[in-house]
Amino acid sequence: MRNAALMLGVIGGLLAMVVGFFGYGYTEAIATHGEIRGIAEQVENPQLIRVTSFLAPLLAIAGGAMAKIRALWGGALMLIAGGLMYFGFGFGVFTMFPIGFCIIGGLLALAAGKPDEPKAHF
Repeated sequence: MRNAALMLGVIGGLLAMVVGFFGYGYTEAIATHGEIRGIAEQVENPQLIRVTSFLAPLLAIAGGAMAKIRALWGGALMLIAGGLMYFGFGFGVFTMFPIGFCIIGGLLALAAGKPDEPKAHF
């Protein structure tokens, strides 16, 4: 389960990074060049999109990397990343797989929380 959590976290983070590049780039392009009414308008909260674009992939990749050794911490980071992407970008065509991978990876990491060696999570 830890290996599956690791892979899902890293893949979900990489997909979230692609979504984040477009989200951050869109808000910056609109802020720099202005809106085109009816075609390209600024989002309600561009700062939320920018923070989500940076933090969600970072947390997902870090959580996936930690899932093998520190399953509890890695799982929590992946669940936070999935929730942050859902809150920031919503659930749509381009976000369904990153959100799903992060949440499933986080749940698998939490389910594999029993340490292999007699060492506590904290």
